[in-house]
Amino acid sequence: MAEWERETRADYESKGFGVSSGFGTKPALLVVDFIVGFTDPTSPLGGDFSAELAVTAQLQTAFRKSGLPIVYTTVEYKEDLSDGGVFVKKVPSLGILRKGSPNCVVDATIKPLPGEKIISKNYASSFFGTDLDSYLRSQGVDTLVITGATTSGCVRASAVDSLQYAYHTIVVSDAVGDRAQGPHEANLFDIDAKYGDVINGAAVLDYLRSLANSGFSDAARNDFETWWNQGRKAQG
Repeated sequence: MAEWERETRADYESKGFGVSSGFGTKPALLVVDFIVGFTDPTSPLGGDFSAELAVTAQLQTAFRKSGLPIVYTTVEYKEDLSDGGVFVKKVPSLGILRKGSPNCVVDATIKPLPGEKIISKNYASSFFGTDLDSYLRSQGVDTLVITGATTSGCVRASAVDSLQYAYHTIVVSDAVGDRAQGPHEANLFDIDAKYGDVINGAAVLDYLRSLANSGFSDAARNDFETWWNQGRKAQG
């Protein structure tokens, strides 16, 4: 932990920031903008998120085995970019995300299955101008586990709105990424202080296992346990 972070965290904690809000009883996985336009390092919007994609893929499998919802977001604009407003003026590179472009497709590493929800958005938050909240409520979700890119942009905006829509908000530290380390670290710190809990993928898997042992149908629980045990044997 950097010295600035250690000192700031101590100061924040003394003032009542950073208390864990924890998990609820039914989570969904929100994969924010892990699309080709962001995951291709040669893209003007891109970065190397291979490690974060690998953790997201593991969580994706765990959520599927648990029978829990997964939602993916993409960014797409009309050909004339008229639905991008000032955002595309501020960030002209967003013009590569016109509807139908391969840049708007979810990365093949975490390819959605048929029936898994994909939300198209125009701005940073996954909630703004979309049906995400109504979909989550229809599924009985009270906890949002967030992965994706970028930490300082769409991940942060989605985490803030997640809290404001009254969801337990979990940002997975090793499954979110940014184009630069400074904004990544600063925003994870700020999210953890004010808007949600920042934990790693292993902690989320532990939570899912506890749910599988207590809250799911026998079929879902057995499927998850089989997958979990196979993974542990492989690691050993």
